[in-house]
Amino acid sequence: MDNSMEERLLSPEELNSSDLKRRVWNESKKLWVIAFPGMVARVSSFGMIIVTQLFMGHISELDLAAYGLQQSILLRFVDGILIGMSSATETLCGQAYGAGHYHMMGVYLQRSWIIDGVTATILLPLFIFTTPILRLIGQEENIAIEAGKISIWLIPVLYSYVFSLTIQMYLQAQQKNKIVGISSWLLVIGEFVYIFGGWCPNTWKGFTKAAFADMLPLIKLSISSGVMICLELWYSSILVLLAGYMKNATIAISAFSICLNINGWEFMVCLGFLGSSCVRISNELGMGNAKAAKFSIKVALGTSIIIGIIFWVLCMVFSREISYLFTSSEEIAESVSRLHVLLAFSMLLNSIFPVLTGVAVGAGVQSMVAFVNLGSYYVIGLPVGILLGYVAHLQVTGLWIGLLSGVGVQTLLLSYLTWRIDWNEQVNKASERLGRFFIGTTEGSDENSNLA
Repeated sequence: MDNSMEERLLSPEELNSSDLKRRVWNESKKLWVIAFPGMVARVSSFGMIIVTQLFMGHISELDLAAYGLQQSILLRFVDGILIGMSSATETLCGQAYGAGHYHMMGVYLQRSWIIDGVTATILLPLFIFTTPILRLIGQEENIAIEAGKISIWLIPVLYSYVFSLTIQMYLQAQQKNKIVGISSWLLVIGEFVYIFGGWCPNTWKGFTKAAFADMLPLIKLSISSGVMICLELWYSSILVLLAGYMKNATIAISAFSICLNINGWEFMVCLGFLGSSCVRISNELGMGNAKAAKFSIKVALGTSIIIGIIFWVLCMVFSREISYLFTSSEEIAESVSRLHVLLAFSMLLNSIFPVLTGVAVGAGVQSMVAFVNLGSYYVIGLPVGILLGYVAHLQVTGLWIGLLSGVGVQTLLLSYLTWRIDWNEQVNKASERLGRFFIGTTEGSDENSNLA
């Protein structure tokens, strides 16, 4: 294994140095090494959704609305569950790598495949019966039929998520995520070759029966991660669903989904910092270095906020030009343009809360974030959106104000949560967690030989 993969991500000499600029520069490089490949992968993958929507918007308003409804509700619903379930892999692999328990990372990966594969199969009927489901919840008949036609072709994407999400987190935890640059199953095949071909000798010891042992703790962590992510992703999905009950549902869904996907594309960039902050925090906690973890949070937040400001400016300046990229309909473009100020501030908040969420995942406190998301989104944001959208008759603008208010409250609560975390205590918890899941290398080798 390359020596650079085994060295500490932040040495004690760097921590004790009075040269703050050098420390920030070194930490920034380490964050970008982890974040940039993930950004490229996520932006490229989400770009397929954006490009598809661009074409749909220039075919017809109905096709644009159907695609927006299907992508914003069904695919986001499934994404929330599988990304959340996979987040346990990110926590455990990151802490195991930091602690030097390399062989356990392969075991964690296999357990995640089992859990996510079963979960994807349970979710399969949603793709098969999309049209009846949309009819049942009161969506317009023509939109429901078109959305059902699209959803069938997304079943292969569903199963590719089982492997792509977990493998990406496994590789990212050990800074070997440069392979993560292709999309869907081509990405999965490339990552399989990378793992099985011997490029992860210390962390992948082969298939083992140990993957089926101690599943309950991982399931509990996966569920708390799943709830955390689902509450976040489903929030915007519910708002899109509510847009479908407005007077002109086709225009409302189209405009809201366009803004949501523009916001989502920028969010993919910020998710790179969610992943990098998670890896940095989990690695440092695994190594018992609380000070380095806190310093990494500050650098990650500062860098991400600068990116958020850049996107805020772009959205404020080019709002009308952006809307016509997605549609040739004057009515839809005008509706999108009216949301540009709210969209710009949503992009700014996107640069903050993903980093704070990554910190929580790295520390393994996903359950606390789940409660934060529940309160901020569903107790505050959703009611505000419904009141302003339907009672105050602000329509789509009211829904987006509700979305923004929920994200704003979430950001404040996550900031307070991060400030209150006792990082020395988190070091002890990480050590206890790794000790509970640990399997000796000899035991793992014996089980591997039994499977051979």
